This record gives sequence, C-alpha cells and structure tokens, in this order.
Amino acid sequence: MLSLTATALACVIAVVLDRLLGEPRRWHPLVGFGWLAGRLEARLNRPGPAPVWRGLMAVLLAVVPLTAVAALVFVLLPPGGQLVWASVVLWLALSLRGLTEHGEAVAIPLAAGELAQARCQVGRIVSRQAEALDDRGVAAAATESMLENGADAVFASLFWFLVAGVPGVVAHRLVNTLDAMWGYRNDRFLYFGRVAARLDDAMNWLPARLTALTYTLLGQSATAWRCWRTQAACWDSPNAGPVMAAGAGALAVTLGGPAPYATGIKARPVLGAGGPPSAASITAAIALVRRGTWLWLAALVLLAAMAEFMQ
Repeated sequence: MLSLTATALACVIAVVLDRLLGEPRRWHPLVGFGWLAGRLEARLNRPGPAPVWRGLMAVLLAVVPLTAVAALVFVLLPPGGQLVWASVVLWLALSLRGLTEHGEAVAIPLAAGELAQARCQVGRIVSRQAEALDDRGVAAAATESMLENGADAVFASLFWFLVAGVPGVVAHRLVNTLDAMWGYRNDRFLYFGRVAARLDDAMNWLPARLTALTYTLLGQSATAWRCWRTQAACWDSPNAGPVMAAGAGALAVTLGGPAPYATGIKARPVLGAGGPPSAASITAAIALVRRGTWLWLAALVLLAAMAEFMQ
C-alpha cells in the first residue's frame, strides 16, 4: 500500500489525467475486459443445473486473475513506479470527464430545443426507450444518470482506491462492469448474473451513502437530507435510492416517476422535491459531481498534510 501522502498524490494525479485526457479512445482495458466477460458468459451461461454457481465461477475467473496481476505489478515496482502505476490504474477506473461529456451531449441540444438530437444522445447512456421521451423525460433520464454514475464511476472508484489500493479499485471496476453486463432480471441473467449483481451491491453500499452525504453537503442540504431519509427506501435499488434521492433533493428537482422501457411503462417512485428536470438540471448534476470530487480530494490532501505534520 502507498503511504497516505502518496495515496493523496495518486488521487490528484488520476483526477487531473482524467480532466486532461479523458478515457482512452482506443485500447481501453475495460473494452478488452468486456470482450472477455462476453466470452465467459457465452461458455458458462447455458441451460443446465446450478446457474448461480456457474455465475459465481464466471465472476471469479473474470475478476481474480486480473486483480492479482494488477496487484503483482504494483508490488514488483519501486516506490516511484508504484505511484505511477497506482495513478494510471485509478485514472482508467475514473470517468468524471466521460460523465461530463455524455451529460453535456444531452443538455446542449435539449437547451437549444433540438429534442431529436437530445433523445439520440440520452439513448446512449440510459436503457429507456429514448424515442418515447419528451423534453422532461430526456432531462430526467440524463440527470438521474449523472447522479447515479457519479457514485459508480467516480466516488466508488476513489473509495476503493483509498481503502484497498490498486487491487481494490481494479476489483470494484471489474465487478461493476460485470453487473452492467449481467445484472439483469430477465430469463437470460436472472440466476447467472445474480452473484455479480449482489457483489456489486455489497461493494457499492458504503460508497453510495458517502456519495449521498456528499450531495447533501454540497446542495440544498435540508431538502436533500429529508428526501434521502424519506424516499430512498422506496427505490428498487438499495444503492441508487440514497444517491438519487439525496441528489434530487440537493438540486431541488423532481426525478423518478413513470418511464418507458422496452417492456413497457415502469412505475417508479418520485424522488426529490422542487421543479421539473431540464437541461439546467443536467448541468447542475454534473457540477455537483465535480464539486464533490474536489471536496474528497481536498479532504484527503488535508488528512495527509495533518499526518505528515504529526509525525
């Protein structure tokens, strides 16, 4: 493990790299991992007995070797190389700039009245039937995505890096990717994807609540706390509920409600309190995630400085 000072420096370097470079356009490791996960699923997710156990085997085969390799590389490097390796791994796990780009790609045409273009862009980041969404539906979908992905792709990555270093952030990112690929409640993945989904829920439980706390501190605090306390449990996801309830309250916007999916209209609880979502709420959600990231970095740097001072 890195020292607290080196850990803080690695986090700052990773966030700056994400800000300057964004996600690699080619040869992103998660793209290759997605191919590997697809091959494992095709081989193991077949009709037959014990689908949950085959799902567990698939998760272990996908996650453990790559996490071990990342950890081994870290151990074999000298201290300076460990800092560089940790910073690069965390950068590849973060997606703050990617989140910003996806959100702005919806907000800009929506604000200009170009609903067709906004629908096209929101369809890239949510699983809803984008062509059935009106202006408010597009804004709600994108705002919810910014808040939830801020938890998954930013704060959870920082959390697991702080808690368990390189192996922690790699394991979390891989499990989160498997959940995105296999964590569906349909005939194909209901049992096979259960281990990935439950493991992702477990790994995101504390980061989600820290994210909700971050949104609460940086937004309309009283409203965010009230929405978190009274609305989160109504959501079908144990982690998305606190994040989106607190986030909606922090932004003083109303999210949730009925939404069109391929299987029909899904009735969802209402989250938040305030006005309807709009292009402005998308950009406000992006800004909330950004401010939260800098708050986490500032707190980490302060802790590292205090630890150095007390030595």
